[in-house]
Amino acid sequence: MAGQFRSYVWDPVLIVSQIVLMQNVYYGSLGLWLALVDWLLRGSPSLDQMFNAEILGFSTPSGRLSMMSFILNALTCALGLLYFIRRGKQCLDFTVTVHFFHLLGCWFYSSRFPSALTWWLVQAVCIALMAVIGEYLCMRTELKEIPLNSAPKSNV
Repeated sequence: MAGQFRSYVWDPVLIVSQIVLMQNVYYGSLGLWLALVDWLLRGSPSLDQMFNAEILGFSTPSGRLSMMSFILNALTCALGLLYFIRRGKQCLDFTVTVHFFHLLGCWFYSSRFPSALTWWLVQAVCIALMAVIGEYLCMRTELKEIPLNSAPKSNV
């Protein structure tokens, strides 16, 4: 089966490395978006913005801007799915995996399970955005025409 377009071989090293890479994309881009928000508000950066479920909310300007950072991060991570995962069928899997590990990180950081409704709503919106946009982008590249005439033309 060497001539097959995409082989479906079980490769756990590839999968684990893609999970680690997407976690790095998630937290790296979220950190950049939150740093931009802190710079706009002249606030001080904190890990609470990333891992404390009580920070997100509609009542304060910093809470609204933090929610906006999470949503913009979902768009950035959709680009990460396009460049690093490249499979439309796997976008939902990697999106849910990234957010599951974020849930565990929030639980570990605050020593309690996240119970804020706003946090759950933001995470649900981010999962939907990241998965749908990532799948759309990956499907666009998967559906590109494959050139059949790959031999160089001869000038006769």
